[in-house]
Amino acid sequence: HRRGSLCDRLCAASLQPELAETPSPTFTHQHSHATPGYSSPSRCAHTSNDLWEECTCKTTIRAENEVEAHKLVNNYRFGFRKWKSHVTERPFEDRSDIVKELYSELNFIKPQTGSLVTCGNIVYVFLFGWWLSLAYFLVSFFMFLTVLGVPYGKLCLQLSYYFLWPFGKSVQKASSMMRRCCVKFPHCEAIPEVDEVRETTPLLDTASLERRVSTYVWLLLGYPLLCVVHALACLLSWLLVFTIPVTKMNARTMGTILLMPPEEIRITVPGKNQGCETRAVLCCYYAFNWYYYKYTVDGLNVFAVNLLPLVIITLVIGYVDKDNYCTNSETKFALAMVSIMPLSYYIGMGIASISAQSNFAVGAVVNATFGSITELTFYITALLRGHQGGTKCYEEVVKSALTGTLLGCVLFIPGISMILGGCRHQEQRFNSRSAGVSSALLFISVGGVFAPTLFSKAYGNLMCDSCTSSAANGSGPLVCRDCHYDLVGVRGGVRFAEPWPLIYTISILLPAAYVVGLIFTLKTHSHIYDIHISGCHASGHHGAVVHWSRWRALVILITATLLMSACADLTTEHIKPILAHSHISQYFIGVTVIAMIPELPEIVNGIQFALQNNMSLSLEVGSCLAVQVCMLQIPVLILFNIFCDVGFVLIFSDLHLWSSIFSVILVNYIFMDGKSDYFQGTALVVLYLVFMALYFFAPSPAGC
Repeated sequence: HRRGSLCDRLCAASLQPELAETPSPTFTHQHSHATPGYSSPSRCAHTSNDLWEECTCKTTIRAENEVEAHKLVNNYRFGFRKWKSHVTERPFEDRSDIVKELYSELNFIKPQTGSLVTCGNIVYVFLFGWWLSLAYFLVSFFMFLTVLGVPYGKLCLQLSYYFLWPFGKSVQKASSMMRRCCVKFPHCEAIPEVDEVRETTPLLDTASLERRVSTYVWLLLGYPLLCVVHALACLLSWLLVFTIPVTKMNARTMGTILLMPPEEIRITVPGKNQGCETRAVLCCYYAFNWYYYKYTVDGLNVFAVNLLPLVIITLVIGYVDKDNYCTNSETKFALAMVSIMPLSYYIGMGIASISAQSNFAVGAVVNATFGSITELTFYITALLRGHQGGTKCYEEVVKSALTGTLLGCVLFIPGISMILGGCRHQEQRFNSRSAGVSSALLFISVGGVFAPTLFSKAYGNLMCDSCTSSAANGSGPLVCRDCHYDLVGVRGGVRFAEPWPLIYTISILLPAAYVVGLIFTLKTHSHIYDIHISGCHASGHHGAVVHWSRWRALVILITATLLMSACADLTTEHIKPILAHSHISQYFIGVTVIAMIPELPEIVNGIQFALQNNMSLSLEVGSCLAVQVCMLQIPVLILFNIFCDVGFVLIFSDLHLWSSIFSVILVNYIFMDGKSDYFQGTALVVLYLVFMALYFFAPSPAGC
């Protein structure tokens, strides 16, 4: 957060040399400890004519390996999807203590200083502890009835007491040799001689047959019942995410403790005299850990892993239950929309993995083709569904979703990132020149997309479906319904042209401007970002252990795209009753639910960048998406309409027009100074909420 003031200080020193003698308290520290995305000032350019200085800041990126560095560099490139998560395995020793705690196996005893009576542990008793304890008590009673299973009955009785409150206790295993010592020497004050141990061997051999029969009874009658109980506890605690320690505790009990001989198991309190040589098998201190939102499985966030089965359930219910016997259309629509979130995450991970392991050309192609596949899949299926049903309502919903994505990327993502980042870092700075490039492209995008709308209002005919007069003789004012501007018609002997030539021209100019932006930011003026790599411990791809190889990432990317198409088809199929019977404006459904749910992974990425004081990337997340919506997605829809006429015309309502223009003007004004705080973020979010309220109370569009 001191980056800008230090930069101004260095530039001022070139004008006033006496200021250069004052050392900066943070200069050495900032250069010696570079962090990913952190920018440190490197040089100042002074113009003697008007004493104006421009400080160009160097962004130094520190990465564990070359693949990760390539991914971080791609985040700063225009047109590349910004991705926060790692695509390679991070060295475990470099992780923080908090993260190391997340991946612990709960098999070691650590010094305990705080109280174990916490809210999370108390909630555990009500959610899991009481019924796990009851299950063990019932199985213990059942094993006592079998007589042969008495040793395991005693073990279940101990575990019943343990699972009611397992915190601060440890389940330990006594070694075979020391267990025999404890038979004759229970206090283990001295290790017995070998001959003395041999005297107990016949007694132990006599009991081996009884132990074997007892084990068979346990494996047939007791163990399967407890496996079902522990599997259910594992499933519930895993789905809650923050209770994953309970999952580990149940999994370790089911896979290790219950398969051990009961005489080797001891439940003790750490710190007391154990009596015999033992090793810890299970020791848990807390049932809840709020940092488990960072937990990953093979590089995938735990929330994305948990939502993946929901995708399969959604597809099965949606395509098998055609007549809505099991559930209604509203539920299927909600399930399909939620299923889009993990698929969008998998697509983003696949794009980042392929781009990080490939050259610039391949990365650019992958980002251009798959970067907007989530939104385009829904838009195309919705347009096809509306064309087949002969209704214009789907087209209006698609236009609302396009506008909602634009508003969310321009207002909400930067706004919420500024608020959360400003609360942690007070004032944040970002690269104003790179933000200026994105702002210019936003102006071009909005001007191009809404040009046909302005053209229709300037030169079109106002057409209404029905007009009635309030007076009986027809002399009163006319009340007209379903009015719109039509560019095809004759007025004053002049025939007006159709809007398609203008639309086709814009669909060519917008992608061309996008390509120019790529060349400008990535080739001719790449010094705007001035990215430098440092701290790579391994060179080349062989030194990095990637989560997904290129081929694996490609297969997952294609699979997720196909599943996304199926979910989008279910969404458009079951949105019809919602549009027909909802008391909420169809505009509001388009600009909120359909527009923002697929962008939730991008919102999370933007917030994480802001919390790490990397506001440049946080702002680029929304700007890049907004530019892609206007310069890539809309031209693709126009191209699709050429080959398959679905009636998509690039003419928006007044509400879409003025809200988009005003939003772009405001965000460009905020981006000018290169600084952000929570007040500016609040202004953006409040304006976004004002527009959402406007859409909520707006009447339904024509055709709905």
